[in-house]
Amino acid sequence: MAASAKSFLADAGYGEQELDANSALMELDKGLRSGKLGEQCEAVVRFPRLFQKYPFPILINSAFLKLADVFRVGNNFLRLCVLKVTQQSEKHLEKILNVDEFVKRVFSVIHSNDPVARAITLRMLGSMASIIPERKNAHHSIRQSLDSHDNVEVEAAIFAAANFSAQSKDFAVGICNKISEMIQGLATPVDLKLKLIPILQHMHHDASLASSSRQLLQQLVTSYPSTKMVIVTLHTFTLLAASSLVDIPKQIQLLLQYLKNDPRKAVKRLAIQDLKLLANKTPHTWNRENIQALCESALNTPYDSLKMGMLSVLSTLSGTIAIKQYFSSAPGAAATTARSFDLVKLAQECCYHNNRGIAAHGVRILTNISASCQEKDLLPLEQDAVFGLEALLVLCSQDDSPGAQATLKITLTCMVKLVKCRPHLSQSVVESLLTQLHSAQDNARILMCHCLAAIAMQLPVLADGMLGDLMDLYKLIGQSATDKKQELLVSLATVIFVSSQKALSTEIKTVIKQQLENASNGWTAYRIARQASRMGNHDMARELYQSLLTQVASEHFYFWLNSLKEFSHAEQCLTGLQEDSYSSTLSCIAEALKSYHKGIASLTAASTPLNPLSFQCGFVKLRIDLLQAFSQLICTCNSLKTSPPPAIATTIAMTSGNDLQRCGRISNQALTLSLQMKHSMEEFRNLATRYGDLYQSSFDADSATLRNVELQQQSCLLISHAIEALILDPESASFQEYSSNGAAHVESEYERRMMSVFNHVLEEVESLNRKYAPVSYLASNTCLCNAVIALLKVPLSFQRYFFQKLQSTSIKLALSPSPRNPAEPIAVQNNQQLALKVEGVVQHGSKPGLFRKIQSVCLNVSSVLQSKSGQDYKIPIDNMTNEMEQRVEPHNDYFSTQFLLNFVILGTHNITVESSVIDSNGIVWKTGPKTTIFVKSLEDPYSQQVRLQQQQGQPPQQQQQQRTAYSRF
Repeated sequence: MAASAKSFLADAGYGEQELDANSALMELDKGLRSGKLGEQCEAVVRFPRLFQKYPFPILINSAFLKLADVFRVGNNFLRLCVLKVTQQSEKHLEKILNVDEFVKRVFSVIHSNDPVARAITLRMLGSMASIIPERKNAHHSIRQSLDSHDNVEVEAAIFAAANFSAQSKDFAVGICNKISEMIQGLATPVDLKLKLIPILQHMHHDASLASSSRQLLQQLVTSYPSTKMVIVTLHTFTLLAASSLVDIPKQIQLLLQYLKNDPRKAVKRLAIQDLKLLANKTPHTWNRENIQALCESALNTPYDSLKMGMLSVLSTLSGTIAIKQYFSSAPGAAATTARSFDLVKLAQECCYHNNRGIAAHGVRILTNISASCQEKDLLPLEQDAVFGLEALLVLCSQDDSPGAQATLKITLTCMVKLVKCRPHLSQSVVESLLTQLHSAQDNARILMCHCLAAIAMQLPVLADGMLGDLMDLYKLIGQSATDKKQELLVSLATVIFVSSQKALSTEIKTVIKQQLENASNGWTAYRIARQASRMGNHDMARELYQSLLTQVASEHFYFWLNSLKEFSHAEQCLTGLQEDSYSSTLSCIAEALKSYHKGIASLTAASTPLNPLSFQCGFVKLRIDLLQAFSQLICTCNSLKTSPPPAIATTIAMTSGNDLQRCGRISNQALTLSLQMKHSMEEFRNLATRYGDLYQSSFDADSATLRNVELQQQSCLLISHAIEALILDPESASFQEYSSNGAAHVESEYERRMMSVFNHVLEEVESLNRKYAPVSYLASNTCLCNAVIALLKVPLSFQRYFFQKLQSTSIKLALSPSPRNPAEPIAVQNNQQLALKVEGVVQHGSKPGLFRKIQSVCLNVSSVLQSKSGQDYKIPIDNMTNEMEQRVEPHNDYFSTQFLLNFVILGTHNITVESSVIDSNGIVWKTGPKTTIFVKSLEDPYSQQVRLQQQQGQPPQQQQQQRTAYSRF
């Protein structure tokens, strides 16, 4: 268990405590200078790891210059190693500062008499094409080497020509005719022509170049009908069209023509592969005629492999806008029916095909049509889709082969999609899944449980009557201890937790714990406990965490499990709340807070420098503060009950102009309680702001976790709104901004219950406001306390990001100039500006961009005067602080920019550079980091001299000030 959990507790760390950048570079340099070839090669191949660990220009520039020296003076094997390092580190090439020097050292080898050395140099130049696209000497060398008599050199020149054509328009225009002559020349061998043709895919820089390349490819397809030439030419044709965009409809027609008329299966397969590429990239360019032609080819082909490929293209198109264009109404209903018939007929025919892959694509097409098209005549397709999915489910759940499992995944994905779009089909789908669960293979059972859980999270379709079947299966599975059984125990437990929407019965808890004791390991028990925490079954989770405390070897893991146990116990204390029982509610909240405080202490002890558990600590601290705010609100309401306002409170409040006095007796005690209510409202608004900050700092969180944080924020806003509407300011309170929350699509049972509470509380507050002109103190207090209890009765869900970090993104900043000692300030004269260069690197975990990607980085620079030296001069406010912001787009995960800062006031200034990221949707995330440096502003020598002369009472020497070269004449 410790080994498995390590991935969670150590995932966020970057940069081990090893050598710093300079020391690491010196170690590798020592290896490069060694006289032994083996040590030199070992040093060269370790450079990519160095670049990954220290990805800043100053080190990368030095390292590449050293590698260029090795390339210049080494043998061909060392050059080959340097070439591989350069190709592996392609995204770091643009950080080379001395590009000219680097190219000069590499390019010197091009004049060697050894054709292999020249070939390696050409490949090296091609790999560097992104940073030297317009180097004419490189262009000339490539053109010259294409005429070489050495095959190795010619192939290297072709590689370099392809890379430079992709980067440089001038080179592409210049080389196009040369490539054309070589391809059409009789002296060029066929295998060389096959390598030259793909260069034409990069001739897309302008319309005329693309058009001439297309004409050449058209001639080649006609002139060279051999299979290899047609395949290479057609594929180059497709890539050129996909890049130039204007010729995609023509290319689709050409590929369909070859698919229909060319008898060779290899050509047909290539046409299908390219059609799939265009279907993924530009589905909007497909018209009805294209899809109809593809359907006809699929209906007519006798080969299953070709039919499966065509169905794959159609299933891709069926999930895009192209399917709506296919079914769009045309003039005359008969035409529409005739057009739509072939696709539907093909899908229905393939649903029960003996080839699993064909059947899977058939049901996928039917599912996508049912989900996308709302026409009445297509409604029978829903039943066809359900029957086809059930047939595939029966077929694939009995088979343990990888192909059957892949088909089953497609089937189950289609089931979830169909149920989401057509909720009335959910019951039959769930019943078929439960029926097959008993007889299926273990691998299939795991996938089916995931499907059941996904459906049940969206719709409450798993009734209590179904729990019996699930529990019988759970008992049966628990008798074995294989890895698949362990995985199945977790999956099945998740379905049981989702299906039992309220608290688990004692019998179910006993069965689960008994099976875990018999056949499971600690990691399985932890995963089941984690699922219980996510579904709100905190009593079950607490018992499981308690049982695991003695099974871990690390104290960090012990404190982590202990904190989870305390949090589960705290939430369990809140499950038994009842309306109108305010004293017991206060005692339950106090008990929960006691456990939460124990838990946060353990959670802090579980954190490490590499993984500080910042989200977990922030979430729990906010929960503690929210419970304390709820407790304070109930106490305030109870205090208002003990000192109720008189009947004339409203009249006196109006005459005195103090609205707060409406809430209580015209006495100091009542006014204090009213101020407490206002303070409570501000506290809830402050909590909502803090939840918003936590949301903004969670860039790597999954959508369910972010929605959970958002619901906590909305609950705080709801209570603050209710206080304002019922007590503080009923006239100005508005219900418009809160009424639209219920319309959002609900993704989980927790969200469904929270939204139900929100709507109920809003209705209660609104009805009270309408019934009574001034709301009575008793009704308002009761409404507020019941709202708090209703919110607390919904079991809190600890979502995935609390336990597991699937995406990991961090930013590393480097500032220049930077002091040798962090506490030492940088000296700047007050009449000069400081040019602050900010460089940064975006670092990713194992799954970059899983939930969201970085579009740009926002850098905010601010300076604050820490200590002032010298006299206080009257200086404009604008000159006292620096506040600047810039947005930069990372390229290959690297960005840099500069700021000009003024330090007019003498003294020590604190400069703070803070970064935040903007994702592809334009949302700003406050990810950090925040870096600080100190600047000491010094008086310039001339001003210092003038000031000293003034202090000594001597007039400044005007003649010396004006003495210049012109004053002598």
